[in-house]
Amino acid sequence: MRLLYFTAFLTLTLYACQPAGPAADVIYYNANIWTGDPENPGAKALAVKDGQILFVGDGYEDYQGPATELVDVQGRLLVPGFIDNHTHFLEGGFQLASVELRSARSPAEFIRRLADFAKGLPDDGRWITGGNWDHEAWGGALPRREWIDSISAGHPVFVSRLDGHMALANTQVLELAGITQDTPDPEGGTIVKDTQTGEPTGILKDEAMSLVYAIMPEWTEAELDEALQRAVQHALSLGVTQVHDVGSFGGWADLATYRRAHENGKLPMRIYSFVPISSWAKLADYIAENGTGDDVLRWGALKGFVDGSLGSTTAWFYDPYNDEPETSGLLVNDTLQLREWILSADSAGLHIGVHAIGDRANDWLLNVYAEAIDSNGQRDRRFRIEHAQHLTREAIGRFAELNVIPSMQPYHAIDDGRWAEKRIGPERIKTTYPFRSLLDAGAPLTFGSDWTVAPLNPLEGIYAAATRRTLDGANPEGWVPQEKITVEEALRCYTAANAYAGFQENKLGMLKEGYLADFVILAENIFEIAPAKIGEVEVERTVVNGEPVFVR
Repeated sequence: MRLLYFTAFLTLTLYACQPAGPAADVIYYNANIWTGDPENPGAKALAVKDGQILFVGDGYEDYQGPATELVDVQGRLLVPGFIDNHTHFLEGGFQLASVELRSARSPAEFIRRLADFAKGLPDDGRWITGGNWDHEAWGGALPRREWIDSISAGHPVFVSRLDGHMALANTQVLELAGITQDTPDPEGGTIVKDTQTGEPTGILKDEAMSLVYAIMPEWTEAELDEALQRAVQHALSLGVTQVHDVGSFGGWADLATYRRAHENGKLPMRIYSFVPISSWAKLADYIAENGTGDDVLRWGALKGFVDGSLGSTTAWFYDPYNDEPETSGLLVNDTLQLREWILSADSAGLHIGVHAIGDRANDWLLNVYAEAIDSNGQRDRRFRIEHAQHLTREAIGRFAELNVIPSMQPYHAIDDGRWAEKRIGPERIKTTYPFRSLLDAGAPLTFGSDWTVAPLNPLEGIYAAATRRTLDGANPEGWVPQEKITVEEALRCYTAANAYAGFQENKLGMLKEGYLADFVILAENIFEIAPAKIGEVEVERTVVNGEPVFVR
């Protein structure tokens, strides 16, 4: 009889330990969860099974089984994984192992850093690239090849400005590329020449850089693979679980690198890979043969250019630059050709994002997008304008009207804000990086970094959007402060809004039952600390597809 009672007791006890529903693989509890889901905005626990979110709420016991792992979050903030709308991802991987010139504050420091880097390289004539220098950091004088010829140590040097729209070549590189005082400016680019001698200074803008790219040695597959792994680990340490990558090496080489990593099980984050819009027909054929990928690696998007950048005075404006009145910018592509590419790619059902920075460039592109809608009929196309930095008042409303996504990078505002007014004057800056105005107009605003042009860290982007404090400390209340947005709005731009921008709003960007389990645990609550401190917050844990891929 005692044996019978004991057996019955044991059976009831084991039954009581079984979850009412499916058992979770892991449960994160004692958390402060911002879900991003308007119907269930906050929670204390999150359960994961087979890479998906099983439950988000408070009481989690119904999902706890004998083998369920429990993770005590200790009251920290847990948010959806950050998605970056615009990166040059492989370039970032190479930059992590290259010379760092971004923080150089004088020509002397610029030269010293290059000299030190060159001394540390083998004497094999390898190229020195990367750099990300900013001439505005030392007053605006462009660097010259004479600065670096004597310290190059036999290495070809081609280092870019941080915006990627101009670069400095040493004399060795100019000779290899055959660039002399008689070389004409290529269409869409400028070879900067000395006003006294007519000799090239070493600065090449936009399409003029292609003269050097054409003679640079190609990266090997092994080098590309190594760069990718550096970039992936850096991204995961910052809570970035997906990037929309607009390419570093022509797009197709980038995509091949991602596919190689994915096939070998070495892609622990998600990537949406763009290729050049000039190759739209190739992409259409590629999709017909290969599909569009899966939830880890996807393709099907195109990247184009209208103009250059503000920092290089090549962004296309209606009016001339205040500090260079002889120019109002330039076109990177012939507008007739670019229009044809856009209309044709849209008719093929491809996803299109085009770089436009100046006000005239943005208006032109909005007009072409409107023409495509009229010509090719209504569908859910989600046109994107990459950067969309300087807008007319009328353009702000058109983003919402046409459902065009302003794919913006808020760190640029606190960087460019140091010197933008001298470029375009006090009136045009009023609609520069107009985050508040775009949201108020109903535009589907999204955020990213433009890494390597700006830091990859999303928390620095949230800080920039919420404070608009320029890097020089000159605007403690914010540069063009009426365009600041809230921390929550900025976080949504890095999560749910970016999921929408990549056609993934039904599986990513929020913490919701059935969604993919991508999330981040932060060391501090960014909703409670001073906005000025947000950029300093560290990521404690990054989870992709339910698996911890970074733990501090």
